[in-house]
Amino acid sequence: MPPVEQLHAENLTLKSALAALQTRFDEEIARLNVQIDWLKKKLFGPGCGEQLDRAQLLLDIECLEKLAARLAAPRQAITYEREVAQPAQRQTPEKLFAKLPVKETVEIVPDEVKAAPTAYEKIGEEKTFEVDITPPQLFKREIVRPKYRKIEDKTVPPVVAPAPARPVAGGYASAGLLAWIMIAKYVDHQPLYRLEKQSPRWGARLARQTMMEWVAQGATWCEIIYRKMRAELLASDYLQVDETPVRCQDPDLPGKTAQGWLWVISRPGADVVFEWRMSRRHEEAASLLHGFQGRLQSDGYEAYASYVRANPGVVHLGCWAHARRYFHEALEASPLHAGFVLRLIAHLYHLEKTWDQAGATGPALRAALRQSEFGLTLSLLKRTATHLFGRVRPKSQLGQACAYLLNHWTVLVAHCDHGCSRLDNNLVENAIRPSALGKKNWLFIGHPEAGQRSAIIYSIVVSCQRHGIDPLVYLRDVLTRLPTMTNQDDIAALTPAQWKPTAPVS
Repeated sequence: MPPVEQLHAENLTLKSALAALQTRFDEEIARLNVQIDWLKKKLFGPGCGEQLDRAQLLLDIECLEKLAARLAAPRQAITYEREVAQPAQRQTPEKLFAKLPVKETVEIVPDEVKAAPTAYEKIGEEKTFEVDITPPQLFKREIVRPKYRKIEDKTVPPVVAPAPARPVAGGYASAGLLAWIMIAKYVDHQPLYRLEKQSPRWGARLARQTMMEWVAQGATWCEIIYRKMRAELLASDYLQVDETPVRCQDPDLPGKTAQGWLWVISRPGADVVFEWRMSRRHEEAASLLHGFQGRLQSDGYEAYASYVRANPGVVHLGCWAHARRYFHEALEASPLHAGFVLRLIAHLYHLEKTWDQAGATGPALRAALRQSEFGLTLSLLKRTATHLFGRVRPKSQLGQACAYLLNHWTVLVAHCDHGCSRLDNNLVENAIRPSALGKKNWLFIGHPEAGQRSAIIYSIVVSCQRHGIDPLVYLRDVLTRLPTMTNQDDIAALTPAQWKPTAPVS
């Protein structure tokens, strides 16, 4: 029989190995449960824009649930507290429709007063209202150009005023009709075949092919404004960039679609510019940003880092929202550790909000404030992430969150030296949302060549929305003015950032 000391040592070794194995089992179960929840949300939750195979998802969920059941062990429940957002108060109809014009007033006199009007006197009134609507209605604008001839010399050719310039030369579509079709497709996300079905209710049928040609013509007119917007952004010293996938029909394979990309550049307070590309290669980022020198803010996609390395005049800034997102995804599996990191990141945003409210918006002042106030929080963040990364499995959600934060630490803390930047790329991500909503309706772009037309129109309407401009009013105005302009006219005045209507907007 082995000595007692040897048995005791072997017992301790086995207990340690068992504890380590139990820890691994617990982490694996947690990881599997997270994957199961994620797959269920994708399958049963709101649509996410990706085409998912339902049968494959059900099979994945079943396999993961069986595996989690086999590894299941007693677990300790951990709870945490968080602030619950107060629900927004519901507006009353009076406030909701306060700005609607009153086009009709109906006075209802009691029958008793109608029978004997001299026997009553008015002492007040009670007012209520109802909301009505005037549906879209096509109408014709008749343009008359009288012809004249000289009375004294009838041999002189008659004179007639030139026809007004139109966005569709020789056509019957007005600038207002073109603007309406473009807004219906790119703001209201209605495919043209649906508009074709609706058009008889407007008074006359509009063919889908005709509307497609109008949209292309509208994009052609707007392209000169688009190029000006793009040039102004690339000439600035701070740029935010992102990209989103969009399917398009493959001309080489009928009935099949290919993957295209809408790349977007912008900066706070400026216009937004989309550009269509058929790939997401690093070369596309280099072509998109060619000539830019300044501060470039992006997510963790390596194409942007590659561009920065190839251009010494460019400073790379990271996105704290992306770093935060990874920890938020790990919150359910690791509420204590992920929650602590999230509170530290929230403190950075709290300081930024406080400075915004105090009017400390100057770049030099903001950089100085970040350098003096962010130091302790950033130091604690890095120490925490480094400590956690050494304790958790690298493939766990918390491990991936810590890896992202540490791998992008340099570009994340670079904001301390550049007060003109925002902490995150949320503004440019919000600009992408209209295209994401649109592709859920029209599903894919009909042809790769139509991708750039969509990019031009999205650039116009999203920039209008950012500046608080009604895109319909803007497009009607510029599509009226552009056909009459010459090369000497100032195109910069027509960009959404600088546009002023030619007449008061009713």
